[in-house]
Amino acid sequence: MRLQLATWQEVEAYLQRSTGIIMPIGSTEQHGPNGLVGTDAICPEAIAWALGERHDVLIGPTQNLGMAQHHLAFPGTVSLRPSTLIEVLRDTVSSLAHHGFTHVFFLNGHGGNIATVNAAFAEILSERSLSERSLGGQPNGDLQLTLFNWFMGRRGREIAKELYGDAEGGHATPSEVSLSWAAYPEAVKEAAMSPHVAPEGSAQCDALTFRKRFPDGRMGSAPSLACVEHGQRFLEAGVEDALEAYRAFLS
Repeated sequence: MRLQLATWQEVEAYLQRSTGIIMPIGSTEQHGPNGLVGTDAICPEAIAWALGERHDVLIGPTQNLGMAQHHLAFPGTVSLRPSTLIEVLRDTVSSLAHHGFTHVFFLNGHGGNIATVNAAFAEILSERSLSERSLGGQPNGDLQLTLFNWFMGRRGREIAKELYGDAEGGHATPSEVSLSWAAYPEAVKEAAMSPHVAPEGSAQCDALTFRKRFPDGRMGSAPSLACVEHGQRFLEAGVEDALEAYRAFLS
């Protein structure tokens, strides 16, 4: 069940049986010569939509923009400052909590979001503590927040190791490119890449330095190994990994 395709009455009815929601979050950034700019949002969104269709789980709108400043030397990348993303997440969670959602599960597709999302959680929970409990007021209900990275799920990692070994890499990986292609097979791209496996290195730098370190946008990866069939396997594994984590979160 997608929030965007539901009426307010349907959401109200859903809240009578569950106060959990899955929120896909990703980024809009370059993903090498054959990767889609929307890869990091497409992947968690595809997993979440499939999960929502198969199970009685409400799926919120995808947060497509993330913290991607280090990719800004590549055309098409759109980045939020960490402080901006924190404010977006604060307002998002506050809106959901206002309606009675108590368990907000962010399904993430971008490693660069992790630190900022966790900082947002700390800000949100600190604000609740300072405005209520520590001031002697009554808490306005339980609120649980968590972040699950689809690319770190056990089943998905096992498939990536089986198919790609060390060629999986850290960015513009064949696993994420494959999953994005499974979601949008009409958008499959072909591109020459040399070397086959890109060099490794750190992404803790500004945009110009990143472009110098990784001229075609890849980090230790060989996305030429990607294919739609692999992506379908990652989708199924991603649904199982996310569902397992979501159920544990609710309990």
